[in-house]
Amino acid sequence: MQLDYQPRLIDDLLNRRLRHHGGILLIGPRATGKTTTAARFSKTVVRLDEPRQAAVAEADPDALLRGAAEPVLIDEWQLAPQVLGAVKRALDTDPRPGRFIVTGSVRGDLDAETWPGTGRLLRIPVYGMTVAEIRGKLPAVPLLDRLATRGVEGFGSPGHGGALDLRDYAELAVTGGFPLPVLRLPATEHRPWIQSYIDQLLTRDAADIGEQRDPHLLRRYLEAYCLNTAGVTDQTAIAEAAGVNRKAGGAYEALLRNLLVADTVPAWWNNRLKRLARAPKRYIVDPSLALAALRVDADGLLTDADLLGRIIDTFAMSHLRSQLPSCESAPRLFHLRHDAGRHEVDLIAEYGGGRIFAFEIKANSAPTRRDAKHLIWLREEYGERFIGGAVLHTGPRVFSLDERIAAAPITTLWS
Repeated sequence: MQLDYQPRLIDDLLNRRLRHHGGILLIGPRATGKTTTAARFSKTVVRLDEPRQAAVAEADPDALLRGAAEPVLIDEWQLAPQVLGAVKRALDTDPRPGRFIVTGSVRGDLDAETWPGTGRLLRIPVYGMTVAEIRGKLPAVPLLDRLATRGVEGFGSPGHGGALDLRDYAELAVTGGFPLPVLRLPATEHRPWIQSYIDQLLTRDAADIGEQRDPHLLRRYLEAYCLNTAGVTDQTAIAEAAGVNRKAGGAYEALLRNLLVADTVPAWWNNRLKRLARAPKRYIVDPSLALAALRVDADGLLTDADLLGRIIDTFAMSHLRSQLPSCESAPRLFHLRHDAGRHEVDLIAEYGGGRIFAFEIKANSAPTRRDAKHLIWLREEYGERFIGGAVLHTGPRVFSLDERIAAAPITTLWS
């Protein structure tokens, strides 16, 4: 084990999967720590971003893997996709557990019917580091699992929470969760690193997956997308804000999603509730990317109420998203918009049997029962399968707002 390795939420999950499955795919944005984590579990590392190894993988991928000490880490598969065929053939011939770990930074053809990994590589998403990971204090049980079994009691006793204020959250959002700047660079160097990350994303990374797009227009689209993070904004509106037509906007969004820096949360749908909107909610996966793209620091964020609310939502969502792979309760995240916006719920965690836990996210340190009105409406409409709801806020305390509905600090997402 590397002495300076910072434990990740997925470590135990990856260890368990390797004991039972022949191949694992770690997929996530570039520079989120996939290679560092995977290398701890590997005996051979094949780096396809090194030209000599990529050339061998393209010429004879079967020979590259044959006889290598296992588990074999194949890093950045998308740079030499032929290697996946060799992995498929190796696992078809010998399906022993713990043979391959494959990493990648693009969505690519993962969902295509002909993708070689289907039925052979178990997918584990990897995102930026949470505050718990950065501080080295991983929770014994993910919050979403606790809420599934205990409802609002999963947040802990009244008064439990953190001592952060709104500026602290703004600074955490600006810092983000990319391991290298967070763990290795002084604070003054975080922004230059993230700006360089964005530059590479819009030029080299886009070109690596065969997308020849105008970097200037793509940057404008990224900025418009960032301004609308955590929103149910129509694709056409984002395209118009970027000064491109709808077709180009759709292509730019697909590219950002393929590079795994943009994400969508689907609308929740249930036969018991009528007039539910079906448009997705769009997110940038790390708030620091959005703020760097917009050239906004913590001081600037605190002067823009609309952007602040979106970034706090994006920050909270990033922590909930990172929990999902490790949750035994297998929740799925949705948002809800009802009756042309008359009722909106920021996020819904849906568990087996249609049970749900709902979240409202507020840049507010002292929420009241009024801030929970959409949660109360959903509880009354949905009945017993409504496990509970919470207004996540920027204050220090957990307290009750109504039956099965609590106010809880955003710190409870990682504490």
